[in-house]
Amino acid sequence: MIKPSTIFTGDNLPILRGMDSASVDLIYLDPPFNSNRHYSAPIGSKAAGAEFKDTWTLEDTDDAWWGELADAHPALYRVIDAAGASGGKGDKAYCIYMAVRLLEMHRVLKSTGSLYLHCDPTMSHALKLLLDAIFGARNFINEITWKRYAVHSLATTGFDTVSDILLFFSKNKKEISFTNVFSSRDNAEMKKQFPLVEPETKRRFQHVALEQSSNQSSAFETRIIQGKRVVSDLGWRWTQQTFDKRLAKNPHLIYWTRTGRPRYKLYADQYKGKPVGNIWTDIAYLSTGNAERLGYPTQKPLKLLQRIVQASSNKGDVVLDPFCGCATACLAAESLQRQWIGIDISPKAFELINVRLKKELGGIFSQVIHRTDIPARIGGKRSKDIKHILFGKQEGLCNGCRSAFEFRNFEIDHIVPKDAGGADDDHNLQLLCGWCNRKKGKRSMEYLKAELIRDGILSK
Repeated sequence: MIKPSTIFTGDNLPILRGMDSASVDLIYLDPPFNSNRHYSAPIGSKAAGAEFKDTWTLEDTDDAWWGELADAHPALYRVIDAAGASGGKGDKAYCIYMAVRLLEMHRVLKSTGSLYLHCDPTMSHALKLLLDAIFGARNFINEITWKRYAVHSLATTGFDTVSDILLFFSKNKKEISFTNVFSSRDNAEMKKQFPLVEPETKRRFQHVALEQSSNQSSAFETRIIQGKRVVSDLGWRWTQQTFDKRLAKNPHLIYWTRTGRPRYKLYADQYKGKPVGNIWTDIAYLSTGNAERLGYPTQKPLKLLQRIVQASSNKGDVVLDPFCGCATACLAAESLQRQWIGIDISPKAFELINVRLKKELGGIFSQVIHRTDIPARIGGKRSKDIKHILFGKQEGLCNGCRSAFEFRNFEIDHIVPKDAGGADDDHNLQLLCGWCNRKKGKRSMEYLKAELIRDGILSK
């Protein structure tokens, strides 16, 4: 098990493969967008040295990934093939890169867990189909639109793109852990919404009708309210029992109009805010002069991540960001008393999370662990008679050279090497003849196949 408050630096695929199944409650990822741009932090900024390219070719992917998808995930394979046919090799490469990682993210999520994938319109359509294929379309929850900018009149051939997209999926919609969140309002807005002040308590309030035509069943009934007998032509929202109970709890609850009609008070200090929908316009993008900004390319506001963490996790839950960058999701998790794990290709991530935690939380935070190794997954199970099962499944053929051998000549091999995060369970095991097994060693199957083709044992 991985200890909380850990930053891994390195390729996230083997690290994800080394994580235990069903060990994470919430995943937020802000991966490259396939934007055909190169990002780097300015010299002199706290994030200086952090950079990544966002241009994709098939050379950026391992051919073994494509083979794995074709064999084990035919629906996903077809989605990626369609992306390549419509968008070209760059889109296909990007989808392959994302698919093998999203499969691992799905595996490490608990059944109550959720995933938020942050993207923009460049590849959101393809990423939605990838997630549909992996999580199941029935487990799609929302497409959230976050307004990043005001319209700045730079577009000349269409409307300005001022928003990002968050694709929100559950591991299992029937078991999802979710808490409604509410938008906050500033003092001026609160004073406008709650314009009156209760003299006895100084609490701000607004007043709401107790009589309404939708309650015709109680029309012309009498209520005794603060010693007054009142009859309603419309009907009452509350029974006499409810009046007595609420007034016993708060004797100042009733507001009397100038015409002597009773209404009840809604207090500002009990107001949660407006329920948040799937269009988020109340969280501003980090401008150049914003104190929160580190100079990190693609940095997102802390409030954005806190909203996600608050909605889809509980105190003590584990939050994972596999593309953590300057670790905003990790900081959001820490500030809301969640456990967290971050992964990033750049060693700068470990440095930045320490800087940010100290700045935001005043030094009162968990000790951050930095790891560059690949975790060893526990709980993997292999069948007792796995060698016989594989022998029958492979029809007596070596999975490398495709030659037939007697049972005793086969050796069990990990398809994805354990050193690369491969599991020690049935789905990651195969039989190779002794020669192929030694040829492959701790390398990938693609390496073995390339060697067999070079030696003339296999054809292309």
